[in-house]
Amino acid sequence: MGIENAYSKPVTLKNILKFAVPTIAMSVFMSFYTMVDGLFVSNLIGTDALSAINLSAPVIQLVTAISTMLATGGSAVIMKKMGQQKQKEAGEDFTFLIMVNVAIGLVMCVLGYAVMGKIFGNMGLSAEVAGYCNSYLSRYLLFTVPILLMNNFTLYMIASEKAALSLICSVTGGVLNIVLDYVFIAVFEMGISGAAVATGIGYSVTAVAGMFLFSNKKNLLHFTKPAFRLKVIANAATNGCSEMATALVTGIITMMFNWTMLRYVGENGVAAVTIIMYVLMFASSLYTGYSYGVAPMISYFYGEKNQEKLKKLVTISFKVITVISLVSAAASFSATKPLVSIFARPDNPVYDLAVIGNRICTLSLFFIGFNIFASGMFTALSNGIVSAVLAFSRSFVFMLITMLALPAVLGVNGIWLATPVAELMALALSAFMFVKYRKRYQY
Repeated sequence: MGIENAYSKPVTLKNILKFAVPTIAMSVFMSFYTMVDGLFVSNLIGTDALSAINLSAPVIQLVTAISTMLATGGSAVIMKKMGQQKQKEAGEDFTFLIMVNVAIGLVMCVLGYAVMGKIFGNMGLSAEVAGYCNSYLSRYLLFTVPILLMNNFTLYMIASEKAALSLICSVTGGVLNIVLDYVFIAVFEMGISGAAVATGIGYSVTAVAGMFLFSNKKNLLHFTKPAFRLKVIANAATNGCSEMATALVTGIITMMFNWTMLRYVGENGVAAVTIIMYVLMFASSLYTGYSYGVAPMISYFYGEKNQEKLKKLVTISFKVITVISLVSAAASFSATKPLVSIFARPDNPVYDLAVIGNRICTLSLFFIGFNIFASGMFTALSNGIVSAVLAFSRSFVFMLITMLALPAVLGVNGIWLATPVAELMALALSAFMFVKYRKRYQY
C-alpha cells in the first residue's frame, strides 16, 4: 500500500520536508484568511471595523474548539491504528468522527447566534463597533459546518498522503478569499459582512474537495459504514483535548487582551492588538504547519514501535524549529514598520502602538515553535494529558499570570511583554516534560 511505502522510507530531512513543507504552506495560507480580512477591512472600512474582527475572534474560537479537538485527536487515534494495520477499523472510526463533527457544527452554529448579542452588548463598545461585530459574526456563523469539515479534512488529507492536495485547496481558498474580499467590500459594498462571507467561501474549498476525495474507496482513508464506538470519541477527545484547550483559552486570553487594552488605551488599542496578533499568527503558522506535517509520522512510528525512526524524527524536528525560530524572529523585528503600515497608516494613532508592540512581542517567536511542537508531539504519541497540561499552561495559566502582573507594573508595555514571558515559562515546562517522558517513548 502507498502508506507503507511512504512511512517505510528513511527518516531524513528531505523525506520529513516532503510531509512538512505542504502543511507549512497550507498553514500559512490558512492564516492568510483572517489576515486578508483585516487588510481589506482596515484599508477599505477603517480601524474600528478591524477592532470588530478581533472582538469577534473569541466567539469564533469557541465555535471551532471542539472540532479542533476531534480533528487532531482523531487523526492520532486513526493513524495509530493504521500503524497497527487495522485499516478497516480506522475507516469506520474516520467516518463516524466526520459525522460527529457535522452534528457538532450545526449545534455550535445555533448556540453562536444565541449568545452573540449578549456578548457584544456587555462589552461597553461604541454603537459603531458593536454593529460591526454583529454584522461580521452573523455571516461567519453561516459557514460553521464547512469550517469544521475543513479542519478535519486538512489533517486527514495529510495522513492519507494527500498533503499536496491539501496545499492546493488552501492556496485556492486563500486566493479566492482575497478576490472575494475586494469584490464583496469594494465592488458590492457589503462592508464587513462581505469579509466574513469571503472567508467562509475560502474555507469551504477544502471541505468540498474532502467530500469528493474521501468518497473514493481507492483512497487510503475513505467513507464507509461507520461503527458507532463511543470509545473512539472518548479517545479522540482525550488525545485532542490540548488543542481544544488551546482554542478555548486563546479565546479567553484574546478577550483579556481586548479588555485590558480598552481599559488602558481604548478601541485604538484593540486595533493595535489585532495587528500584532496577525503577525504572531503568521509566524506561528510555520510551527503549526510543521507539527501537523510530522504528527502522522510520529503516530505511525509509535504504533509500529519503531523507536529508532521516532528518535531521529524528533531530533531533526528540533533542528528545523530552531532555524525557523531564528529566521522568523529576525524577519518580524526588521520588518515591523512595513508590516504595521499594511494595516494602519503612520498618521493613525494605532500605528505607533502596533510598532512598539510588535517589536516587544517578537521575542516570543524564539520560544513559540518549541512549545507548539512539544504539545503536538505528545498528542501524536496519544498522551493527551501531557499535551493538555502543556497547552493549557502555556495558553492560559502563564498568560493569565503575566497579563495580571505585568500591565499593573509596566502599563501598556506590560501588555506586550505578557506573551514573551508566558512563552518562556511554557518553554521551561515543555523541556521538563520532554526529559521526563524520554525513556517511556524512547525519542
